[in-house]
Amino acid sequence: MGFNCGIIGLPNVGKSTIFNALSGATVPMDNYPFCTIEPNRGVVPVPDERLLRIAELLQKPDPIPTRIEFYDVAGLVKGASEGEGLGNKFLGHIRDVDAVVHVVRCFHDSDVAHIAKDPDPIRDIEIVKTELLLSDIEILERAKKRLERNSKGGDKGAASKVNIIESSIKHLNSGRLLKDLDIEDEDKRLLREYGLISIKPVLYCANVDEGNSSSDEVRKVENYANNEHSGFVKISGKLEEEISELPKEEKKEFLLEMGIGDSGLDRLIRVSYQTLELITFYTTATKLQAWTLHQGASALEASAKIHSDFEKGFIKASVYHYNDLITEGSEAHLKEKGKLRSEGKEYIVQDGDVIRFIFNV
Repeated sequence: MGFNCGIIGLPNVGKSTIFNALSGATVPMDNYPFCTIEPNRGVVPVPDERLLRIAELLQKPDPIPTRIEFYDVAGLVKGASEGEGLGNKFLGHIRDVDAVVHVVRCFHDSDVAHIAKDPDPIRDIEIVKTELLLSDIEILERAKKRLERNSKGGDKGAASKVNIIESSIKHLNSGRLLKDLDIEDEDKRLLREYGLISIKPVLYCANVDEGNSSSDEVRKVENYANNEHSGFVKISGKLEEEISELPKEEKKEFLLEMGIGDSGLDRLIRVSYQTLELITFYTTATKLQAWTLHQGASALEASAKIHSDFEKGFIKASVYHYNDLITEGSEAHLKEKGKLRSEGKEYIVQDGDVIRFIFNV
């Protein structure tokens, strides 16, 4: 699996419509809150022109793309952290995802009810954000009490953890997400163990009217995302859902005619990769396959993505880059030009690397 995203937002903002467009699934979209009770799951292959080009040059049939997994969870309402709506059940559904896609209603449709009567994108964002912060504060307050008891019982490491939690609670009470808290990576790893939501990367998705993607509401959401150092993408959920139902060739023609160029899925994945700081590498040992990895990860970490045996018995990695393959045209020419390298387990994998792992178990 590549990575997964939880799609959140207030009820009736178009989460399920966008989920349908992205995943090609069909889920209920009735006009009332909590239409989505259990999370809907969709697994989508990531479009990858490089993968197709590698397959052509290496004559590898049926290449396997990396994938993105979407979870469409129930709409969140004010008071969810205290059990309103689906409350903690909703919040529990998004504790294990890699990132949060926050859908914000920027479309106008009198036939689709809004829980606050009139849409106001920034107010709507703040309602959801406040519930996430309150939920995380509650979790950290409970953790703090446990650690304080452990500290009194002689646990020397508990006191330092209490300090981290106290600074985190203070940060949350100021109305800021934990993802922006300036602490050491080791301390962030500690916080992630608690299943906190506000520490996850956020991508704001403005669900816009068709042909009106530059409204004041959309600009406000984009500015909000920029100020928060979060990702931003605008999608017309209704239009994208119609596009997703077309055959592949008709879809391309339609996008060109509309002057869109790429689909909402392509844009969302591109921004998600940037927001999550992800890269793609490729393996060719048997099947040609694309894999998703975090920027800065080592060859050893990359090998673990494929199989635990690769990691346990890692000897070396034979590596070349996609750009060099395009330039030289074949692996044989890469060897002749000295562009096929042997790297150790500490090698930092680069986006577009093609790797063959040598291991022994």
